[in-house]
Parts: sequence; C-alpha cells; structure tokens
Amino acid sequence: MSEEYVNKGYSSETIEFGKNPAILVVDLQLAFTDPSFPNGDMPMVDKATDNTAELLEIARKRNIPVASCYTAYDSLEDMPLWKVKAVRDEFYHGHPCTEMDSRIHDPDYDFNFCKNAPSMFFLTPLTTFLHKKGVDTVIVTGCVTSGCVRATVIDAFSHGYRVFVPEDCVGDVEDRPHNDNLRDISRRYGEVVSSSECIDYINNLD
Repeated sequence: MSEEYVNKGYSSETIEFGKNPAILVVDLQLAFTDPSFPNGDMPMVDKATDNTAELLEIARKRNIPVASCYTAYDSLEDMPLWKVKAVRDEFYHGHPCTEMDSRIHDPDYDFNFCKNAPSMFFLTPLTTFLHKKGVDTVIVTGCVTSGCVRATVIDAFSHGYRVFVPEDCVGDVEDRPHNDNLRDISRRYGEVVSSSECIDYINNLD
C-alpha cells in the first residue's frame, strides 16, 4: 500500500476472524470455469476453483455453512444492462453455462441459489440464510475479483460481517484488476488472506 494511503489512515485496523464463519462461493458456474464457453478460458479462475474446492472440503467436514450462487435470467427483460456479451447471449435459466462447476458444488450440503446482480446479497435469500446460521464471518471465494466478488465483499461489509478473501480462491481475467481490487478491499473492507490461513482457522474452531 502506498505511503499516501497509509498517511490517510487506510488499513489502520486489522479484522480478526469471528466464531461462526460461512463460505460464500460467487459464480463458479461453467460459464466461467469451462473453456468451452466464451468467458470460461481464464487460468486464474480455474486455479481459484481448485483451491476453493479444497477449502470447501475442509469446511463441510467441520459443518461450516456454504452458500453458493450462479447468475441467470429469464430474458433480457429481467436482466440489468450488462455490457458483457456472454451474459446477454447465454446467461439464461436452463443454459448449460449456468450449471455449477462439479469441483465446488455439493447439492446435498450447499445452500445454492440464483442471483441477478453482481452481489450475492442483492435481492437474494442470502442474508436470511446467514442470520439463521448465526454467521459473523464470511470467507468470499469465486469470480471475478473485480466484479461480483468485489460487489459481494462490499455488501457483506455493509451488513456488518467480518470479511475475508483468500487471494488464491478468487480470480479474474487479468492479474492487474485482480490485484488492484484485492489491494483496495484490504484498505477498506476486510482482510486478504490465503486459503491455508482460512483452513487453519476452520480447523482450530471450537
């Protein structure tokens, strides 16, 4: 972080893990993880999917809540004015691109739902689910870092959750927006950590 931000007091507090975490999985659907789709050929997202799968395996064994989402629409009428061609062309209910990646999806365990905006929180049942589970800490994974991950982080922060982003469990099209947004998240909204730190935290919970 630059000296200018430090002098202004950014990142002056450290957020500690709470007692009741949940894992949030943002848009790890085939549209972003399968190279046969227009936006699916992203090596950083593929790596993030594998790392998220390892984190989720530990979390499920410890009975940590997992909420995952995908993005889909009925038609252009209920779709925001996306500037992303693949979203306008393919992100419709029933299209194969909306299916969750099998590496991270456990339909018998996860709370999985559809969202229609960047944030997992916007007009979805996520807040109700987290309240019912008594969650105070969210670990945000998925894609893309500069889009739906960042939007979800900001809403989680706004709802008062302790926010953690394992850097190796999120991905983007390019390194620069990925790194810029993680740096900005760490200045303002939460802690950027590693998946191994999250696994250690989960394994040491009472």
